[in-house]
Amino acid sequence: MDILKNIIEQLHGDITDAGFEGANIVLYTNNEKFFKEGEPKIKEIVNEIKKRVELRVDQKILPDQEKVEKEIREIVPEEAEITNIIFDFHRSIVIIEAKKPGMVIGKQGSILEEIRRKTLWTPQIQRSPAIKSKITENIREVLYANNNYRRKFLNLIGQKIYKGWNPEKTKEWIRITFLGGARQVGRSCMLLQTPNSKILLDCGIDVASHGQDKFPVLDVPEFDIANLDAVIISHAHLDHVGLLPYLYKMGYKGPVYMTTPTRDIAALLSLDFIGVAYKQAAAPLFSSKDIKEMVKHSICLNYNEVTDITPDIRLTFYNAGHALGSAMTHLNIGNGAHNLLYTGDYKYGKSRLLDPAITTFPRVETVITESTYGSKYDILPPRKDSEEELLDLISKTIERDGKVLIPELGLGRAQETMLILEDAMKSGKIKNVPIYIDGMIWDINAIHTAYPDFLSGQVKSSVFQDKNPFVSDTFLRVGSSQERKKVIEAGPCVVLATSGMLVGGASVEYFREFAGNKNNSIIFVCYQGVGSLGRQVQDGIKETKMIVDGKEEIVQVNMEVNTVAGLTAHAGRNEIISFFNNMRPKPKRIIINHGEVSKSLDLASALYKLNRVETNVPRGLETLRLR
Repeated sequence: MDILKNIIEQLHGDITDAGFEGANIVLYTNNEKFFKEGEPKIKEIVNEIKKRVELRVDQKILPDQEKVEKEIREIVPEEAEITNIIFDFHRSIVIIEAKKPGMVIGKQGSILEEIRRKTLWTPQIQRSPAIKSKITENIREVLYANNNYRRKFLNLIGQKIYKGWNPEKTKEWIRITFLGGARQVGRSCMLLQTPNSKILLDCGIDVASHGQDKFPVLDVPEFDIANLDAVIISHAHLDHVGLLPYLYKMGYKGPVYMTTPTRDIAALLSLDFIGVAYKQAAAPLFSSKDIKEMVKHSICLNYNEVTDITPDIRLTFYNAGHALGSAMTHLNIGNGAHNLLYTGDYKYGKSRLLDPAITTFPRVETVITESTYGSKYDILPPRKDSEEELLDLISKTIERDGKVLIPELGLGRAQETMLILEDAMKSGKIKNVPIYIDGMIWDINAIHTAYPDFLSGQVKSSVFQDKNPFVSDTFLRVGSSQERKKVIEAGPCVVLATSGMLVGGASVEYFREFAGNKNNSIIFVCYQGVGSLGRQVQDGIKETKMIVDGKEEIVQVNMEVNTVAGLTAHAGRNEIISFFNNMRPKPKRIIINHGEVSKSLDLASALYKLNRVETNVPRGLETLRLR
């Protein structure tokens, strides 16, 4: 590649190998002196080419791993609590996992620099989860077990990016096709095309639907998996990521861009999706092998980190405030010819768990926004009032010796409820009763403890001060059917269980057992998809058919049914309006998706009147030209 050739020529024989890691350039040297003192020359090149360049030592002169491990443990203070040291030989990297990563880094990176100079390996730091997380361990294992494959894969991505393109040779056009998620909540999936690139934005399923309506429509002429350059995932809820492993099953070998927590949680929820299929005696869509492929091909970015993903598209993620690692996707297309912001799901309001969504961007011409709570009737009450309403409903149920079921989305919503309940229990706002956590929630809590930098300032500070709310003894984990049976038979309690829409998972079992008793209550705190059992209960059904041990059973719904709307992790109508009022710069066009038809149309009308910009509400399979 020309760019690599130019760099090697500038460095006069000090470089033995050069390659790409995605959009980043990596240089290898067998000159120890140059490795230790060549940083100024590397900075000169970075300033010239405006790309990230990293210098590492050639594998041929790397010291022995056993000796290096011993040396690292001598350099790093014991209080850092190193839990693992992993060597990625093919990339000359040593990964140090520790409970207190700051102490491995040192002041202004002094300890990291000492490790680099003394061992010649390039150190990278990862936080050990406060709760042991099997999924995080497995993911890291998959990445490092395939490190030679990863090096080749990342290099191939870089070659494609730096292939170059000539805007003078083609009339630059940009169009987007809505393969799912238009005028509905679920199966979010869009195909963005330019003359040079084909990018998929999200690839989800509709958990509340059946048959073909469950999945994005991929059998269209525009979509060809063999020509797909990249997939971008906004966050790890199944309606945005559920079909991703299936793409790898169908032969996709390209990159998927997301944040690190999104990768870990997406893998966890995908494994659970397989488990739920088996429980329902259905053939799973994909296997754990396909999930491994997804992980192997993932490229993870932090918020505000800019990277090229194709010759004419540059990607930046911004905090979306919706769930751990959730990201707004900003795409700079055609070297600034057009700037697109895809919000994904977002929350433009302070919650306990996360900071609000970002509203300031470098440039934006088009925004694609969600509209889950977009109608004029979706005015959310103040957060404080909603929290008090939740605690009041719980207290009343406990007072009459009832049990409370809160069906939760394992990611985001459940952790927010836990923070509210822990605070209420400590301050005596609710009686001291057992709070049980069942389903995927505990494993997702573990992932939250591995990535506190993505959490709100307050929660992050609690985690750093060893007051981690997710390991509080307020919560009891339910890990087996025997333990579940004990909860069902015991006295008053609060149960947080997945899934949030009563579609598969532990929440359905608790519902079946609790529904007949009028002293019990169910409290919905997240969106209930059209067609889901949760929506039917919310709408007031008095009985429902359920399959128990292969037999059909009629379940009477006598329990009290409540909805606390103000706790949703989505932006309510007022928040969406405020988001666009405060957004800088102002977009020239707003496209509405991810909402029921009436809500999407209502929001489009309001945004048009307030902002006097073009608004669109595309139908499924509709293609819009952005430029």
